[in-house]
Amino acid sequence: MDVALGGTFDPVHDGHRRLFERAFELGDVTVGLTSDELAPKTRHVERRVRSFDERKAALEAELESFAADHDREFEVRPLEEPTGIATEPQFDYLVVSPETKDGGERINEIRRERGHDPLEVVVVPHVRAEDGDIISSTRVVKGEIDEHGNVLEDGDDAAGTN
Repeated sequence: MDVALGGTFDPVHDGHRRLFERAFELGDVTVGLTSDELAPKTRHVERRVRSFDERKAALEAELESFAADHDREFEVRPLEEPTGIATEPQFDYLVVSPETKDGGERINEIRRERGHDPLEVVVVPHVRAEDGDIISSTRVVKGEIDEHGNVLEDGDDAAGTN
């Protein structure tokens, strides 16, 4: 089975890792990584996003262990538009978070228009931080939590260097 998922992944956190785990359980994985042009357009909060090359290197390092654990292959490809790679005919599954489920429905509309079978959209629940709120890259970048959802004290940063 071929599995698609997409995102900006800056920085990678435990919520992303739950998506990766589920994707590799299903099959070989292709990740659409938002391009430098698309990434700022997908943010709900304005913030700096690392370059595609930096994000790709970090993402591939994360994905290697999941692929090895499940004896699967993976590929990271640029995502130039939100519906991106998942409209291509080879995919069977699309792994999404709850807030991107509607995008999965739109992808299936496009697939039907192109004569492709619809994807099975697999929604993976959010991972909660220790304060009960959702783990998000924005919260990590702001220094509220670390990548595992641990609440940081005032003055600490996400890298734990302060």
